[in-house]
Amino acid sequence: MFKAGNKAQTTSDLPQYGLEYPHRLNFYDRPPLFDVTLEEFEVAALDRLRILAEIESSGARNRSWDETKDVTNKQCDKFMPLHSNTAIHVDRDSERKRDVLGHFVLRLAFCRSDELRRRFVKAESTLFRIRYDGQSQVEREAFLQSRDFDWIAVSDAEKEQHSKELYDAYLVSGSYQVNKADREFNFKSEKFYKVRWTRVPDLIERRKVFLKAGWAYVPSREHSSIVFQEFEVCLQKALELTAKALPRLDEDTRLVPILSNLSQGFLAGMSSEWTSGTENGEDIRAEMVDELARKHYPMCMRYMHDNLRRDKHLKHFGRLQYGLFLKVLGLSIEEAIIFWRKSFSGKTDDEFNKQYKYNIRHSYGLEGKGVSYPARSCTQILMPTDKAEYVCPYKLFTPENLQTALLKSYSSQGLTSNDLPEVLNIVKAGHPHVACTRVFEITHASCGVKKGEGVGDGESVTHPNQYAALSIELEKTHREEDFDAMAIG
Repeated sequence: MFKAGNKAQTTSDLPQYGLEYPHRLNFYDRPPLFDVTLEEFEVAALDRLRILAEIESSGARNRSWDETKDVTNKQCDKFMPLHSNTAIHVDRDSERKRDVLGHFVLRLAFCRSDELRRRFVKAESTLFRIRYDGQSQVEREAFLQSRDFDWIAVSDAEKEQHSKELYDAYLVSGSYQVNKADREFNFKSEKFYKVRWTRVPDLIERRKVFLKAGWAYVPSREHSSIVFQEFEVCLQKALELTAKALPRLDEDTRLVPILSNLSQGFLAGMSSEWTSGTENGEDIRAEMVDELARKHYPMCMRYMHDNLRRDKHLKHFGRLQYGLFLKVLGLSIEEAIIFWRKSFSGKTDDEFNKQYKYNIRHSYGLEGKGVSYPARSCTQILMPTDKAEYVCPYKLFTPENLQTALLKSYSSQGLTSNDLPEVLNIVKAGHPHVACTRVFEITHASCGVKKGEGVGDGESVTHPNQYAALSIELEKTHREEDFDAMAIG
């Protein structure tokens, strides 16, 4: 069991609505004070990380704010839903407790370096803004009233004293959309608040506030800027405090590996492993592998397959990674032995049986401890290593070599030289899995995949088998649709 915090709660601490957490919006300044299992600890963090990873991917893919909100909301609905207070038939407290738990676990994982803290604050702030925009006016006002944002209401006399300056700033904030009479009427009813100018740099940059003697006069419609700035400042301070306390946690051998895996996944730009069995629902035979590689493989597995065909050999770690990929894709142990025997055509039967057959059976769980090993995920492939045979090509190749490899591998599937600058820019920005996702979209446009859709609901590729299995499924669906259309015609 894991218990966060050291202060017990009483019923007098419970706020309105009869809920322990009365608001969907949260500044996370109250740590979780409840017991959780180790599994709940990890799963809540992984699900939240899936959401934050897609927020980062949205930035790498230059999605608009509306597109980012749409993708993020879909991820939230799938992995960490938060219903409004009107949803009385839903266990809202359980949802919100899980939200808080996931945030604090990730805070432990990502307080360890300046880079992790910066990226975590940016992603969490974006998530907070999206949730803030999605709140009803009633719930948003209730949340704002629950906190002290240290703003000073401007009196009617002071508003009248600076009416011209305030009105000019008010126009910049969007009031020009109505006629003059309506603008003046709305301005008279608008409330203004004073805060120190350092708290609203974004509004100052866009000239949406009036400045005087170090104070910024903020119209109520722009409250969100103060709220967002406050959220970022509070989270940054909390992460720095957590980093100082972290050494005491290193004694817990149960938690440290989980936190390390979470931070490594975030640095790689994704959340966790994609796991599945034979996604295409059909067994794969050895003679099918060449065509599958040509039509459905991501770059990392194309690189493996091409090396195998060229050299009639792969080193140990390359064989392990590619063999597990084929296993998860649907290659049975019998077909795997046939495939590898033909691939190592330079070896005699005796050499093959002695040097390679045992390891193939071992990866299927038929030798040794009897463990059927999973295929490696993008996160694992992207981890630093000196074994180049199983490093992601988007990370390993020079820009020139990557361009050549992409055109060689995917030009028959619709990728052209015009697509390369976009893909290379994504790689340069440090998001290889997003570049792989963009290649997937381009090469599957004929199957109806649109830009921004990724591998479904805007998600990015997180596993080579995910890429290949979905590619096979899309081709099968597209082929059946064409067959149906021909039958109708």
